[in-house]
Amino acid sequence: MSGPAAAGPAQVAPRGLRRFAGPRTPRPETCELCGVVVPEDAHRHLVETERRALVCACTGCALLFDRPGAVTGRFRAVPDRYLTDPGHRLDDNAWELLQIPVGVAFFFRNAALDRLVALYPSPAGATESELDPQTWQSVLGSSRLAALLEPDVEALLLRRVEGRTECHLVPIDICYELVGRMRLLWQGFDGGAEARAALDAFFAQVVRRAKVPAGAAGEGASGS
Repeated sequence: MSGPAAAGPAQVAPRGLRRFAGPRTPRPETCELCGVVVPEDAHRHLVETERRALVCACTGCALLFDRPGAVTGRFRAVPDRYLTDPGHRLDDNAWELLQIPVGVAFFFRNAALDRLVALYPSPAGATESELDPQTWQSVLGSSRLAALLEPDVEALLLRRVEGRTECHLVPIDICYELVGRMRLLWQGFDGGAEARAALDAFFAQVVRRAKVPAGAAGEGASGS
């Protein structure tokens, strides 16, 4: 198969990720802010920006950080929008510039560090890849999705398969959900059939939910 994090700054704290890391336990999820039991259909995530940690939250607590003016605090609510840019094309040369050794990666802007972070799934979790600003600008900077990307809480999710690259803007928590699935299912050198099937199912769901933002359809991009 072409495809939180290595030790040091790239490591994502395990809080909020236990539901992605392995088999589900019978213990119900609880809000990490107020302690109330959270039903599955009301489960939200916050990003604790200083620690780059996902925090489980109930709907009520998440709404406190969904308000305008709350974007610079300790917590930010993870939104639920899925966008895609079918006009943004990356060829093999553009993908190689990203220096991602597998076919799946996600990119988000860390507001505290004021830089882009590139991560990709691996058997060990989310592995960080160095990405200089010039490379980011030349490969992805002209994408309509890059201009819409919210720091810390959204990511550009890319998949390179059969000579083409999908590009989606997604909530950051589903990227770590993907990391957890791959870590759980990975077998052998290339991930194995079960991991590849899970990856296909994951991206099929993203495609079903993604909408094309105004002005994105039909646009070209660097690397096309």
